Amino acid sequence: MFDERELQGIWYGRRQPGVVLRVLAGLFGVAGAMRRGFYAAGLLARVRLPVPVIVVGNITVGGTGKTPLVIALVQALRARGRKPGVIGRGYGGSVQGVARVDAQSDPLVVGDEARLIFDATGVPVAVGRDRVAAGRALLASETVDLLIADDGLQHHRLQRDIEICVIDGERRFGNGRLLPAGPLREPVSRLDRVDFRVCNGGEAQPGEIPMTLAGEQAVALDDGARSQPLRAFAGQRVHAVAGIGNPQRFFAQLRVAGIDVIEHPFGDHHAYVAKDLDFGDGLPILMTEKDAVKCRAFARPSLWYVLARGVLPETWLDSVFDRLSGAGRKRRPD
Repeated sequence: MFDERELQGIWYGRRQPGVVLRVLAGLFGVAGAMRRGFYAAGLLARVRLPVPVIVVGNITVGGTGKTPLVIALVQALRARGRKPGVIGRGYGGSVQGVARVDAQSDPLVVGDEARLIFDATGVPVAVGRDRVAAGRALLASETVDLLIADDGLQHHRLQRDIEICVIDGERRFGNGRLLPAGPLREPVSRLDRVDFRVCNGGEAQPGEIPMTLAGEQAVALDDGARSQPLRAFAGQRVHAVAGIGNPQRFFAQLRVAGIDVIEHPFGDHHAYVAKDLDFGDGLPILMTEKDAVKCRAFARPSLWYVLARGVLPETWLDSVFDRLSGAGRKRRPD
């Protein structure tokens, strides 16, 4: 009904949303408020799992950096002695019910982000529309003492111990309107009720935890043992492929490294086929790690992906660990 590029121009540009978009946004806001109210009043039941739950999410659509943050949290908490598992919706996949993610999982079934998290960390991962069922499945078969829910801020049924909202530090909240008139899933006031706000890129505002993405290494898609510094492509003309929520962030990263970029943006969670990467020349092709998990079936020597890892203050990671290790688990106010 609405063209994605046109909506992006409204959400993050100077164009004003029309009457239809504003009316739909009003209805969306009422529906969301009613649902939150039902949970708050106990008319819809929340479920508490037997281990602590950290929810990582955002209040805007599109990529904000949730997956790099989840990976960073997994690695930091594991280094501090915890045994985390990850649950998610499996966006971009076709899974029915609950599915475990492993090295043979098809990202077109379990979702590209879930497969990326498994590949990057090796921790138990399960996906499903019902995060509670995914969490129970993981706990039934794995030694897990902590669950991290990827993109579960609006999944109110799952009771959580810590809420973390990731904010795109460059685009922030766009025009500040609810979907579809703006990019917001929930009003900005929702931030007042989360435990931590992590700002990915840009300039962190007061009360926000700064996160940067370290992407200094390129890995050959056809041979994971072959890699080189991203700066090795400086001065070269390359094709840049990005099927993420904000492709311009990736293209800008390459340009900062001195690379001459030919942009090829795709929709978030795009299901790649070989011809998508056939540009009729022998130039190198750089893509995000999220894209790479869906392109390995047609890997060739000219394809590379750029590792992206979230870098966060160690003092903040310590505070997350300390909160999980505190005496007793209290129900979060919602």
